[in-house]
Amino acid sequence: MSDDEVIESAWRRFKHDGDLEARNRLLEHYASLVRFVASRVAVGLPASVDPNDLASYGTFGLIDALEKFEPERGIKFETYAITRIKGAIIDELRAIDWVPRSVRAKAKSVEQAYAALEARLHRPPTDAEVASELGMSEDELLAIYSKISFLGLVGLDEVVMSGERGEGMTLGDTLADRRQSAGGAFEEQERRRMLADSINQLADREKTVLVLYYYEGFTLAEIGRILGVTESRICQIHSKAVLALRGKLGDLIG
Repeated sequence: MSDDEVIESAWRRFKHDGDLEARNRLLEHYASLVRFVASRVAVGLPASVDPNDLASYGTFGLIDALEKFEPERGIKFETYAITRIKGAIIDELRAIDWVPRSVRAKAKSVEQAYAALEARLHRPPTDAEVASELGMSEDELLAIYSKISFLGLVGLDEVVMSGERGEGMTLGDTLADRRQSAGGAFEEQERRRMLADSINQLADREKTVLVLYYYEGFTLAEIGRILGVTESRICQIHSKAVLALRGKLGDLIG
């Protein structure tokens, strides 16, 4: 049998018969997804965070994905699993709460500034306007974007709404998987539309960074080379885009 046939057979035996050997075969086959996600989440984390720990956290997400996945729904397993692997890693990082509260507070203040300005101006605010709202210089605002780069990276992966059967839907999902799920409710379609509209209202460079990172799978360093700027600048742009989105979608995110 070909590799594809072996995996298809393993899925059948696991889902129909609860075959643990088949489950272990699937875990082995999809282990590369855990390594891929862990390596991406690791970008911007301090050296004290062990990448092997991230992979361990992600393995729990993969196991959960295998248990809950329904092949008959016609959704690609890799797309389904990546969200849950990433979620498991982020949940554990939150549990150990290594991000200083001062950094979280700065992220929240920038997010609130975006929301207040957009409500008043009826358009996306400029960096100068956000800095003025916060009572600081543009250079100080850029420094904040750099400090909160990790919060920005996890921001697109935070669950912001409930999907079908209680499954979470994330901002990142709107970029990572553009297919509509089978039998999707109108409410879910409308929420996806609102998220897509908000993303499309971002400046071209911010939107490009999000699409290249989440949809095309480029690393931040690769995006920097494509756009001709440093990786640290891409981190700033990414953070700015995420906080702007969270400011726009505050009612959905809660």
